[in-house]
Amino acid sequence: MSDARFEDGRESPLNLGALDHDDLQVVSSLVQDAVFPITEMKWAARQRRFALLLNRFRWEDAGKERHAPERVQSVLAFDNVLRVASSGIDRSDGDMILSLLSISFEAGEDGAGDILLTLAGDGAVRLSVEAIEATLKDVTRPYTAPSKSIPKHDD
Repeated sequence: MSDARFEDGRESPLNLGALDHDDLQVVSSLVQDAVFPITEMKWAARQRRFALLLNRFRWEDAGKERHAPERVQSVLAFDNVLRVASSGIDRSDGDMILSLLSISFEAGEDGAGDILLTLAGDGAVRLSVEAIEATLKDVTRPYTAPSKSIPKHDD
């Protein structure tokens, strides 16, 4: 056992923005395996904003060796959203829990395009956007992941 170091205390809540494809890939890696109830997915058409309240696995946690795996509630929001479409999701099932696998961008013309949120179980949400403008912000303190394990994927 060793003494605590100053560097160990540097972790803080995430508050990130994404304005291009590379930024969006960073956000995608941080929200991989996030889970959320379908009821926490909202589109405000007039504000052209789509948002999710996620229970995000803390992939960036530098203290994993000292404690159990953690999750944190985070808001993932997209601005400049013109249309939202989904497939493979039963929106009438208010008890459905979704798992976010990745976020990708299919470029169109002049910075516009589609942001694709790929979900476990062949589900997807497509956001048609004028431009990439996303934010990821942690809104609670981290908590021990209920599974007490790190998410794994079959290859």
